[in-house]
Amino acid sequence: MSETRGESPYDLIVIGGGPAGEKGAAQAAYFGKRVLLIEQHTELGGAAANTGTLPSKTLRETSLTLSGLKARSLYGVDLSLRREATVRDLLYREQTVVGAEQIRADHNLRIHGITRVTGRATFVAPHTVRVTQENAEQTFYDADVFLIASGSLPRRPLMFPYDHTSVYDSDSILSLRGIPDRLAIVGAGVIGCEYACTFAALGIEVTLIDGGTRLLKFLDAELSVALRRGMQRLGIRVVSPATVEACTAINNESVMLTLDTGARVPADAVLVAAGRSSNTTSLGLSAAGLAPGPSGRIEVDARYRTAVPHIYAAGDVIGFPALASTSMEQARLAMVHAFDLKYKTEVASILPFGIYTIPEVSMAGETEESLRAANIAYVTGRAEYNNNARGLIIGDTAGFLKLLYRAHDMKLVGVHIIGELASEVLHIGLTAMLCGATADLFIRTCFNYPTLGELYKYATYDAMGRLQRGETSVRR
Repeated sequence: MSETRGESPYDLIVIGGGPAGEKGAAQAAYFGKRVLLIEQHTELGGAAANTGTLPSKTLRETSLTLSGLKARSLYGVDLSLRREATVRDLLYREQTVVGAEQIRADHNLRIHGITRVTGRATFVAPHTVRVTQENAEQTFYDADVFLIASGSLPRRPLMFPYDHTSVYDSDSILSLRGIPDRLAIVGAGVIGCEYACTFAALGIEVTLIDGGTRLLKFLDAELSVALRRGMQRLGIRVVSPATVEACTAINNESVMLTLDTGARVPADAVLVAAGRSSNTTSLGLSAAGLAPGPSGRIEVDARYRTAVPHIYAAGDVIGFPALASTSMEQARLAMVHAFDLKYKTEVASILPFGIYTIPEVSMAGETEESLRAANIAYVTGRAEYNNNARGLIIGDTAGFLKLLYRAHDMKLVGVHIIGELASEVLHIGLTAMLCGATADLFIRTCFNYPTLGELYKYATYDAMGRLQRGETSVRR
């Protein structure tokens, strides 16, 4: 295949300035590689910083305060705005948080000597991309290695009229004109569940509609059930299994959802959280010798290399788990392999999941279902927040930590938490699993008092007691 060569050869060209793109670029540049990063938007950070993770978590913190679920200062947000304010008004700290993240990412590129170009990148040959800027000016660049980190976009089922002022997707939801009285959320994945909790805590009537029978199937079943109960305590109406067959306008301010069950759900706003598709449509993958998979995903091997050996991909563009944390690690590892950097050879064997619902949920490692499927005998250990001094102080009466130990050697193989600070407390167990720790580690450890970390000691005592009583679980 003949190639159109650019005038400025680079060791690496990165397409996308989100978490994966930034960290992959910095990894290569740190080891002396000449790197060009192409981002179509003027702001760095991708969906994580600009439309998803940071803005939505900022809104979550505000809603927790407004609801009284957390005794925190609002840093200047007037409580009287609760019903009249737009979501942007409520995101008082968003500009500060997001702006700081954008500055940090830009600074990271600068200190590593990474060249940055704003525009849309399209492959015209396996080693060459064309960058089209807003003024339609086009420039060609070529490189020895490419990292595709172009992220993802919300899926938009055709039945929804997205031009209606009441219909939003997961990127546009933060542009709500005002706080609705009734919000319907279609899809109970992570995004749907997180926003359902955030808006319910603001006092909004929330209906969560999903085609499945269980929330977040990747969670341990017990946590999934506990999360559903927690969401229902917030006043969220969970309708499942059910699917939306039609969405019709009632007037300029509201719509009506018709479900396959025959039920009708009126709403002042609808959030369509039907998942995300990889952002690959405009990349010109065929010119590079690549073909996208289902939902636009780019298939990669264990080294995050595509079918074209010099092209790598990481982050949302390759699909699950599509988390900022895992995306960064994937990109770093891809560059280690691409340039034989002799640094680290694999992403951590156990990855954490943090779901910022109310209550918060976090997990790592095996679930009871996966252990039973593998016919591994195990023992569980539990510790409740309401029996922990720090849990009592913060007022969390429903949270708990659940540990899974392999029965024959009491090696920790799974950690599951629901409750305040779950995503932080998880890291204790995650680190222990990565070190191959057994129950002895937590028995010997002296935890600060009062702390939620102490839950690990008492959950382990509980597991040891169950083991002595012969209360192990095996596949039936």
